[in-house]
Amino acid sequence: MQSFQKILWLIFGSMVLCIGIPALVVLPSIQERAIVMSPQDSSKIDQPQLELSSQPESKTEKENIPNIEVSVYRSDMNKIDTLPLESYLIGVVAAEMPATFELEALKAQAMAARTYTMKQLLSEESLGVPKGADVTDTVMHQVYYDNEQLKDQWGETYGDKYAKIAQAVRETSGQIITHNGTPITASFFSTSNGYTENSEDYWPNAFPYLRSVESPWDKNAPRFIENRAISVAQFEESLNVKLPSEGVVGEIISRTDGKRVEKVNINGTEMSGRDVREALQLRSSDFSWERDGDVVQIETKGYGHGVGMSQYGANGMAASGKNYKDILAHYYQDTVIEPITTYALQLQRSNAVADNGS
Repeated sequence: MQSFQKILWLIFGSMVLCIGIPALVVLPSIQERAIVMSPQDSSKIDQPQLELSSQPESKTEKENIPNIEVSVYRSDMNKIDTLPLESYLIGVVAAEMPATFELEALKAQAMAARTYTMKQLLSEESLGVPKGADVTDTVMHQVYYDNEQLKDQWGETYGDKYAKIAQAVRETSGQIITHNGTPITASFFSTSNGYTENSEDYWPNAFPYLRSVESPWDKNAPRFIENRAISVAQFEESLNVKLPSEGVVGEIISRTDGKRVEKVNINGTEMSGRDVREALQLRSSDFSWERDGDVVQIETKGYGHGVGMSQYGANGMAASGKNYKDILAHYYQDTVIEPITTYALQLQRSNAVADNGS
């Protein structure tokens, strides 16, 4: 009888051990999860996180994209912020293109911004950039807003707009635009006059991928046409000319392939359409004018220099069903989309050489 009782106790003890040991193993992990999701940290769940939302979703993609950081000179704060490339791009796209635009247009903007940044990082020139910085947060490079600035700008819509911009950056992550194995000068502007401009018609250099193309989608843009009245006195002072007395302004001698003014003659003084635009602070170099007494009436079409991708054109293309690759192929002729990896490794080697030399 005593032997039978001993056997029962042995069986009971074994059952306790079998059940109890797994429970002791599992318990700490449950507590850890409880700590991670504690009420003190619950606010973090609803706030967009730059680093997380801008990363590619698959493990393979993460492994293939080297870590790239960008040092941004914050002009108003007189300091330098260093952050991951993809996080920086969210702030650039948010500052450079309305978040209300179509997702595919935002993705095209993200591609242009990433390509521009990579080209800048690879460049040995740092014109207008303080020591220790790669870019500024102004139009000299690309406008950049941080989270606090975006919250101030967007208010209650911050969460939704941030998520949309982050999606555009994430879904193009690890890609840049190249021509003949080199990141392109991915210039862009707000609104075309119905055409983009050949690069050499506005800037000194000709780029084979920055050609004049049609952009009919811009005609519905809010800044497609502007009418301005400038006094004759202001017109003469700004351009350093003297208008003839018979009531005319000047002759538009020629226009570019992009239908913008190439040259004008004002009472014997010749100048470029770009010079007129900049001196009079016009929205575009596609302008026409007439004199009305002591006032010069000027009409402009489009907004911006006109070279590269039109943002409103990109949005129009996206609204018509085109994707970001279609948009980029249209505005950047004969270019290809390549992985950023090769260029990131080139950057790492360049930085390593610079560090060893310093």
